[in-house]
Amino acid sequence: QVQLVESGGELVQTGGSLRVSCTASGRPSSTDALGWFRQAPGKEREFVAAIMWNDGVTFYEDYAKGRFTISRDNAKNTVYLQMNSLKPEDTAVYYCAGHISRRPIYSTYGYDYWGQGTQVTVSS
Repeated sequence: QVQLVESGGELVQTGGSLRVSCTASGRPSSTDALGWFRQAPGKEREFVAAIMWNDGVTFYEDYAKGRFTISRDNAKNTVYLQMNSLKPEDTAVYYCAGHISRRPIYSTYGYDYWGQGTQVTVSS
């Protein structure tokens, strides 16, 4: 069974930077990418970014473009999310998940094997 473990979340000030990581214990053949989602209190879980394991093609939600960068280290089965120019509205629990081939990339429906999440708090 695949396990995803996020790490790196912490309290940062507005305008600061933070890198969160997600390490997979395995990679089922049904998964072709890893994505990041986030969920703020009282809000639905929303897509942040995703990256394909084989060719590194990336996908970003509009609010993440230009501020966030997703990258991968296939040898370590690890995906990173570098977040710059952080804002208080970026405060959320950040989750990674394995994308299932041929499912929507921007929707939680497209993913299985969710991690437990890591808290990112941006102070104003």
